[in-house]
Amino acid sequence: MVTIETKQHPAWDVYKATCPTRQVLDCIADKWAVLVIGLLNGGTRRFGEMRKSIEGVSQKMLTQTLRSLERDGIVSRRVYASVPPKVEYTLTPLGQSLAGIVESLRVWSESNIEVVLASQQTYDARPEAE
Repeated sequence: MVTIETKQHPAWDVYKATCPTRQVLDCIADKWAVLVIGLLNGGTRRFGEMRKSIEGVSQKMLTQTLRSLERDGIVSRRVYASVPPKVEYTLTPLGQSLAGIVESLRVWSESNIEVVLASQQTYDARPEAE
């Protein structure tokens, strides 16, 4: 496990836009970012490899997601001088520290999907009057 040094801050108000929790959730709160982080947790990948592995992601969305994660310091991009150019993506130490949390979310999801689906069915079956 990678340890990232953190600074101590006064108590943050999670309901304010400047709260770090909200800022980080803005970075990773879409499904593609979480899937990319989970995939890269298994090691370095090339763009085409990721596109094939993540069912349903468009080239445009994957590109935008990778750029956003790179901007946030979660993913690093390495370009090799070759024809055609070879580009690889890997998690940074910061990204590796986040990957454990994403993995925990995956495990929770798989463990609880039946309950979630049953709850959705119960909710959807309620009369409109409620």
